[in-house]
Amino acid sequence: MPTLARGCIAAALAAFLSIGTAAAQPADTVLLNGKVLTVDRDFSTREALAIRGGRVLATGSSEAMRALAGDATRVVDLGGRTVIPGLNDSHIHAIRAAQTFAVEVNWTGVPSLEEALARLREAAEHAPPEAWIIVAGGWMDIQFKEGRKPTQAEIVAAVPDHPVYIQQLYEWLLLSPLAMERLGIAREADLPRPGRLLLGPDGRPNGEIAGDALLLGALFNKLPRPSLDQEIEGTRRFFAEMNRLGVTGLIDPAGVSVPPSSYRPVMRLWQDGALTMRVSYHLSSQQPPGKELDDYRNLTQLLPSGFGDDMLRFGGIGEIVTWQTWTDNDPTEDAMGHLQSVLRWAARERMGLQIHWNPNRSAGWLLDLMEAVNRETPIADLRWWINHLHDATPETLRRMKNLGVAWSVQDSLFFSGNRFAAARGPEVSAHAPPIRTALEMGLHVAGGTDAHRVSSYNPFVALRWYLDGRTMDGRTVLGEAERITREQALRMYTIDSVWLARAEDRRGSLEPGKYADLAVLSADYATVPVQQIGDIVSELTMLGGRVVHATGPFAGLAAR
Repeated sequence: MPTLARGCIAAALAAFLSIGTAAAQPADTVLLNGKVLTVDRDFSTREALAIRGGRVLATGSSEAMRALAGDATRVVDLGGRTVIPGLNDSHIHAIRAAQTFAVEVNWTGVPSLEEALARLREAAEHAPPEAWIIVAGGWMDIQFKEGRKPTQAEIVAAVPDHPVYIQQLYEWLLLSPLAMERLGIAREADLPRPGRLLLGPDGRPNGEIAGDALLLGALFNKLPRPSLDQEIEGTRRFFAEMNRLGVTGLIDPAGVSVPPSSYRPVMRLWQDGALTMRVSYHLSSQQPPGKELDDYRNLTQLLPSGFGDDMLRFGGIGEIVTWQTWTDNDPTEDAMGHLQSVLRWAARERMGLQIHWNPNRSAGWLLDLMEAVNRETPIADLRWWINHLHDATPETLRRMKNLGVAWSVQDSLFFSGNRFAAARGPEVSAHAPPIRTALEMGLHVAGGTDAHRVSSYNPFVALRWYLDGRTMDGRTVLGEAERITREQALRMYTIDSVWLARAEDRRGSLEPGKYADLAVLSADYATVPVQQIGDIVSELTMLGGRVVHATGPFAGLAAR
């Protein structure tokens, strides 16, 4: 019998047996009367979905899915709402953000400076005496209708009796006088690393500090640390906030100020079976430059890449692979040599790796190293990837494709695209990042936010930006030639993102046998005006068929 004929018969038999098994074993939950975007190979749309044992049992018509229900089946009427696979952020500093989420003031998405200051006042009213009031990032002054940052006088008026720390990106910090006193900062020489202490009209420090990630990270590390219980509660709250936005999975890239102790809260929730997010985490060495390789060898002795389960898994090293190549856009020959040693070790150990790399002008050096390592030990099946690289050229992308190196693209230019355009010119910014070019080449491209210090953690803001190329203040920067379709953007945030975590066979789409990780949306992602996509939230989020967020018409499901 011809091979094709045997294959067709086998497929038909498997389908028959699947239907028979489904009929014999009722679903735990069925979702009816909706619009299910499966994100399968054909981007199929279904009306309903059935779940059993935490996995998708079947998709199809409401009538067909209702037939899979039994007496104990939970039946949910979607009322025409759209269902998507749970979103997966491929680049979010969630472990660091979550640690302090319970003790910080959140300005993400706040529309006015007036409301932002009100949040400071409210936090102070509930804070213990002399406790710090902290805004650690996730906002930009252009999001406020006033179009400016707060002043020291305004934060003192709002919070006179507490030290106040307000950070924007990794470049600007505002401290109240009490905060400056607590940190021992009276002049520039008091800063732990080089930076600028800005002066007011009177020639005296006005609380503003200009610097970089290392300076602001060093200052943040001087703040009182939350207790372990506060870190656990912060992690619980931050993951719940992500669930509210339809996120069920993430890849954490480690980075600045993420020592091994930072992982205690997420490990505790994992041990307790209390995680509401599937987490793939990485390690960045916290040792001085030149000591990273020894550190990785030590940290990973009992951590092979992929160690863990489908709730918490070790993904490998990065995104700061070596400190000198992270801080220097034009690294020295010695720095690149050390990086090559780490890459060579990672390849031999079959270790997953992601790397922070911003400017295309030096990307060729990085790819030279990867190509040299690849000649010794093939890396294509290791699923390494590069983060950021907004100004990648077609040649860079082709070299990545040939190596099997993927690309994780964040929406940071939604916040800073105007400055990027002013610095690099409209010709470059119109193609930054060249997402469509990369996808047409067949490169693996994943979506993410880089939250929360430098951007919002809202995935729908990122999805909207991929589609319309408009910055936070409404200016179009990304050219039409590099904008992508809604289908492509959703794939980047689901199946293409979980590919980086080697989980595409278990999640990332709503297909039979995969985990029932899904979000029921407040508006139809497929048809709502593009400008409104950033306002979408999830009304019902499920992780492996378990309700982890429910509101509005589904609020009653939260307690079940």
